[in-house]
Formats: sequence, C-alpha cells, structure tokens
Amino acid sequence: MAKPKLFNRAATTEQQQPNVEETDTPFIKEEVVIDSYHKVEHFVEANRPKILIALGLIVLGFIGYFAYKSFYLPGQEREAQAAMFMAQKKFENNDFEAALNGDGTNQGFAEIIDSYGGSTKAVNLAYYYAGVCALNKGEFQKAIDYLKHFDGDDEVVGSMALGAMGDAYTELGNMAEGINYYKKAANHSRNEFSGPMFLMKAGMASESNGDFATAKGLYEQVKQLYPESTYARDAEKYIARAEAKSGK
Repeated sequence: MAKPKLFNRAATTEQQQPNVEETDTPFIKEEVVIDSYHKVEHFVEANRPKILIALGLIVLGFIGYFAYKSFYLPGQEREAQAAMFMAQKKFENNDFEAALNGDGTNQGFAEIIDSYGGSTKAVNLAYYYAGVCALNKGEFQKAIDYLKHFDGDDEVVGSMALGAMGDAYTELGNMAEGINYYKKAANHSRNEFSGPMFLMKAGMASESNGDFATAKGLYEQVKQLYPESTYARDAEKYIARAEAKSGK
C-alpha cells in the first residue's frame, strides 16, 4: 500500500511568503515612527509661542484680504463712480480743464485718481479720461503718463486709449513710437470705424517720418481690410501721394 504524500508545510509557506525585497512599500520600524513623533512634539512644545504668532498672522492676513475684497473695494468703487459723475459731464461738454482738475466744487479725474487709487474699475476708467483731457489740453507727456495706467480690454475704449497715446507721442515728435501705438490701436479694434482710422493715422505719421513705402502699405491695408468704410474711399489718393513722394 502506497504511503500518502506528506503535506510539505515548509515548502508551501516558502512559496506563499512575499519577497520583502521585491515589494514597493518600504518597511518602517515602529520605533522610528515613535521617535520622529516625539521629535516633532518636542519642537512644537519648544517653539509654541512662535508657532502661535505665525498662525495668528496667517489668519489675520486671510481676514484682512477678505475684508479688503468684500467691503473696502466695493465701497471705494461706489464712491469713485459717484465722484466721477460731474467730471464726466464736464468731459462730455469739452470742458477738459474742469474735467481733469475740478471746478472748485466737484472733483476732477486727477483728484479722483489720487483719492480712490487702487484696483477699482472706476479709477481705471478715470485714468483714460484724465489722459484724453491732458491730450486735449496740450499736456502730451502727462497724457501718456495717465494712459499708461489705463488697462483697457474693451475693443473700443482700449483702442481709443492706444490711439490717444499715438497722438501724444507724435505731438512730442516721437514719430516712431506714435506709429507703433497707432498700429497697436488698429490691431486692437477691427471695427469699420476705429480700425481703418488708426491705420490711416499710422500711414500719415509714416509719411511725416519719411517712410513712404510703409505709408503706402498701411493705406493699402485700409482698402483691403475695410473696403466698405468711409476711409477706404480716400485711401486711393493717399496711396497715389505716397507713391509720388517715394518716386515709385
């Protein structure tokens, strides 16, 4: 009678035992964890006042930022908008002196900027108004300084601000920078009014700068990009003039 095979417990245990060296999870001894915990605990105890002060400052910073965004800025926005009402009326009536510097009773855009400076939308718009006022008053460098602070994503107002900077630079005799801003204004606005207008201004400034080839190219863009605009009707004669001046 054949003897039954004995169950090899050692072999089975060896086959089922995972290879510790091949596992991805590192083995951490319990005493190492406890020792690390005690070190952290001692550090916290030794530096408790400093840690509490640091945490308090962080909390105060969050509270201050929340209060600034939720209460202070909206209040400043409302006050600045109310203050701008009369200045905008003066601007619409072409009273640029009173619009910029006030009339003795109502604030002008310059004072509104000083009083409500910050990241409010009203003050941002006040920079645009102030720049255009200064431009119309012949204060060209001041106009540039104001307009550089204006952040205009709007297609119309943004392009008008860039174009106004072009006007200010050309008035100061810096034709290259003026042309640069006219081109920026034209690229910022693709409508049938301001787009071709600033291309024409860039062309005329290029002519004044003696660059007739560039001027001709800008006038041709008006015809190609805005054939239905009123400026396209005059573009042909400007092209002919630029060609005549260049001798081509």
